[in-house]
Amino acid sequence: MELDLERLLQVLHRHGVVYVLIGGLAAVYHGSPFPTEDADITPQPDRANLDRLAAALRELNARIRTETEPTGLPFAFDAASLAAARTWNLVTDAGDLDLSFEPSGTQGYSDLRRDASDAHLYGVTVQVASLADIIRSKQAANRPKDQRVLPTLREILAQPDSK
Repeated sequence: MELDLERLLQVLHRHGVVYVLIGGLAAVYHGSPFPTEDADITPQPDRANLDRLAAALRELNARIRTETEPTGLPFAFDAASLAAARTWNLVTDAGDLDLSFEPSGTQGYSDLRRDASDAHLYGVTVQVASLADIIRSKQAANRPKDQRVLPTLREILAQPDSK
C-alpha cells in the first residue's frame, strides 16, 4: 500500500501521540533526494503516550508486517505490548509504519528530541530528527541501504543552509 503520509500524521496528531519522525522521511525533509516508502517514528515511551499510540494504531488498522504475510498479521496493540519490543514493523491503512524505540546509535526519544526541529506537514506540527542524528543512526545501523545514502546526507549537512 502506498504511504498516505497526510492521513498517518493526522491520525497520530488527533490522538495526541508524541514522537520524533526519523529515517528516510526525516532525511527527505532535510533535502535528501532518496525516496522512501514508509514512515519511521520514535515515540515517547511513557505509558500515557503508548496508550494514545495504541489507539491511533487501532484506528489505522495496524498489523505486523512480515515477508510471508504482505497484508500483515493482526495484533491487539496496547501500551504494554508496544513497550515489550524495541521495534515494530507495521502495515496500516495509511501505509507502512515502523516504530523504533531506540534507533541504532541513539538513546531513543529524549536523545532525538533534543535536536529535533518543528516541521509543519499537512496542517500538523511534527518533530523531525536533526540531520546529524539521522546520519548518526544510519551510520550505526550500517545497513547497505544506509551506506548508499550516507555520502549524500553528509554533503547536505555540510551545506551552510542545512536545516
